[in-house]
Amino acid sequence: MSDTSQLPLVLAGPLLRKTTTKQLVFWLVTREPLHGDFNLYAEADNAVIFTASLAKCQQLRLGQHAYLVLAQFCGQFPANVALSYDFTTQYGNLSALQSELLYAGESRPTFRISTQADYVLHGSCRNPHHPSKDALVQADLNVSQQELSQRPDMLIMSGDQIYADHVAGPMLDAIHQVCQLLCLRDEVFDQAPIRSSQELRNHPYCYYLRDKLLPSYNDTSHWLNRVFMPKYTPIFSSRECENHLISFSEFIAMYLLVWSPALWQCINVSRLEQQGFIHAGQSLSKAAIHQWHQEKPQIDNFVDGLTATARLMAHIPTYMIFDDHDITDDWNLTVGWEHAAYNNPFASRIIGNGLIAYWLCQGWGNEPDNFPNEIWQLAQQYLDAPELEPNSLTHHDNLIQYLYRFEHWHYTIESSPKVVVLDTRTRRWRSESRMNKPSGLMDWEALIEFQQELMHQDKVIVVSAAPMFGVKFIEALQKSMTVLGQPLLIDAENWMAHPGSANTLLSIFTHTKTPSNFVILSGDVHYSFAYDIKLRFRKSSPNIYQITCSGFKNQFPEPLLAICDHVDRALYSPRSPLNYLTKRKRLKVFKRDPDLAGKRRLVNRSAIGELKLDSHGKPSQISILTGEGERVSFPPIDQDL
Repeated sequence: MSDTSQLPLVLAGPLLRKTTTKQLVFWLVTREPLHGDFNLYAEADNAVIFTASLAKCQQLRLGQHAYLVLAQFCGQFPANVALSYDFTTQYGNLSALQSELLYAGESRPTFRISTQADYVLHGSCRNPHHPSKDALVQADLNVSQQELSQRPDMLIMSGDQIYADHVAGPMLDAIHQVCQLLCLRDEVFDQAPIRSSQELRNHPYCYYLRDKLLPSYNDTSHWLNRVFMPKYTPIFSSRECENHLISFSEFIAMYLLVWSPALWQCINVSRLEQQGFIHAGQSLSKAAIHQWHQEKPQIDNFVDGLTATARLMAHIPTYMIFDDHDITDDWNLTVGWEHAAYNNPFASRIIGNGLIAYWLCQGWGNEPDNFPNEIWQLAQQYLDAPELEPNSLTHHDNLIQYLYRFEHWHYTIESSPKVVVLDTRTRRWRSESRMNKPSGLMDWEALIEFQQELMHQDKVIVVSAAPMFGVKFIEALQKSMTVLGQPLLIDAENWMAHPGSANTLLSIFTHTKTPSNFVILSGDVHYSFAYDIKLRFRKSSPNIYQITCSGFKNQFPEPLLAICDHVDRALYSPRSPLNYLTKRKRLKVFKRDPDLAGKRRLVNRSAIGELKLDSHGKPSQISILTGEGERVSFPPIDQDL
């Protein structure tokens, strides 16, 4: 579609991000600045109880036809009652313009400000072109059948909301159509094989060959490479980075396309196919065309579910935190990787573009008050600067450098129990012995701050992208790859991989003032499991629950997971002497069995986690809702067995 006047007013959203008795936060992207008011209604008498001008919202111009609306409203709002909201704009009410986002019987999106966190949806890893079904669609169907008072208190997305390093060909073509349709910002690159984002889109390597454009470095971590022939290693280590996102506009366009169906109605997802797979005067290879045909049906299925996904996030407060694929695979995994990536201007720009997009599309909505005025000034300078001019390059890099130094991506949700969401990516405990040894997921200072958040709490939910207590056999495989000098080969990042962070973490759990009930929510690994954990040799042990659900739309390769599951079950039972050889020797881990036929404990299905807690913060229900609509429970076990 070339007539931009036919663009919908709302290109993505509204997403309901944060709800407290003092603050409401929404995220949306529109084709032009919004004028009008936000209205909050009490459903009991259909009365407006709060109104605010949209002129007070941050509205950032991302392109000629794209404005990011960051809507934060402060006031005194009632808790645990039925509320609804609407945006009155120059074109009418959004509830009328987006009636597809309403549940049956609604005139506006309804929600409640819950002071509890005793019913939580959670998960991670949503890959649009993975052949599994999108579990968020099933979550929406489930919510549509619930009374408002019975709906989840929140949805927590614990990483990999996008796959910036693994983009399907049809998705990348859709991204480029969105960039052109909305006239998103072009940018210039420094010390790169392409001079601008416009040149990138017209380059013969644009589709399925971007790995040839991405930078590499001389890996001197091994003495043979230093003494003899240099070994050049790709900085972007994903095995599927042939369509890695590069420009800021590409990152933004992908967020619009994975969270909303609106722009898919305005583009031709078969465009490249209809052009005979000719791009920049060259035909795509037979392998690339074959891959396209494999990816296209999966993208079509993904798009079919986007209305349900958008409706879910318009009704349920949604909190997010990054993991590696939101930026790039193996992000900050080792000191050597960091040195290579941040000392290369092109690599640093790509990572920075991902981080800017994360801040605007995910990070800001979690806790707007975490971000000082300086970041807004830098962003405004960059977005207001004329494209493709030296000033734009300077302002762009200034914003990226500020975000690299920023250390407050983590946040808490002041509910009962308190929810503590960890940044396990940017404050790493870097190895001092070897450049290619995995860094700890959090450094000492960050872990001490984490401990302070736990003090004087009797119950807490901790969100860690990677499981704090994972599958020991898989962690042993990761350690073996580290010993062989190949930590990137199987992403050797887990909490036990670094002695400093592992020991500090375990000390937190054994502290006498630690909460009585810990629930740890994680994703990342592409399978689901649940553990009950106790301290050995201590009668007054806190109750620790590791609950992992991953992915929303992703799965682990089979039969590899089945093998790992059976070997782990055989080698690492709670009474196995091998446990005393691990860093977790002070802990006793009881593995819950899912209510499925067979003996597997690792459930390999796309799913969204459902957690219900009792008044003491102990799980009363641990289950997953699969993309196929099946509910799998992890019932409690007899820990005396």
